[in-house]
Amino acid sequence: MSYANSRIPQSAQSGVHERLDALVRKHLAEPFRKPVAPYNREAFDAALAGWDRAAPLILDAGCGVGHSTIQIARAHPDHWVIGVDQSQDRLERKKPYPDALMPRNLVFVRADLVDFWRLIDEVGLRLARHYILYPNPWPKIGHLARRWHAHPVFPFIPRLGGVLECRSNWDVYMHEMATALSIVLGRDVPWGAFEAEVPLTPFERKYRDSGQTLYRLTLDLDAVRPAVDVRDI
Repeated sequence: MSYANSRIPQSAQSGVHERLDALVRKHLAEPFRKPVAPYNREAFDAALAGWDRAAPLILDAGCGVGHSTIQIARAHPDHWVIGVDQSQDRLERKKPYPDALMPRNLVFVRADLVDFWRLIDEVGLRLARHYILYPNPWPKIGHLARRWHAHPVFPFIPRLGGVLECRSNWDVYMHEMATALSIVLGRDVPWGAFEAEVPLTPFERKYRDSGQTLYRLTLDLDAVRPAVDVRDI
């Protein structure tokens, strides 16, 4: 199904995947031992090189061309904002602000989030805010394990704390993300449709202007009392 020039993810899956619960519990029970790539360690060091070690940290995970990172940095001038994407081409695309008007409290780095999330946890850092905006939905039924909430790295996401915000134009993705978080935290995690009055990303603007329903999950991980302490995952 499509609206104007953008599409809602096509999938034979209409609800939470039947294997999601088992996958999340498997990843919680088994340590993730994939070695961290050297270039990701270098990117992690670069991301913190300009940080004063005092400003709260914000991560824009999968920031794409970085428009969201810029808006987040402008909205939180007393924070250090890190925009991470695996594509150098996307990161190097022209930004909507001249250099003189770019926020100075942000940095863009090319890295694999699978390693980057683990490196944040490895050194004991915690986030003030954490954005996962319109991630690749991997809508085919057989691609469940590629979605962040069913990936082996997922247990590290709630460990990083702060206010977690995820957005998508596919309701199944948001339902699954909320379900996975509820398994980890032992409580219901709300999500729902919202109006993007000021779109954070080019995708969000395109989806909104095409008449699609947008979905958002916002959760203060530092305020919840999980059945399982996420610090011990």
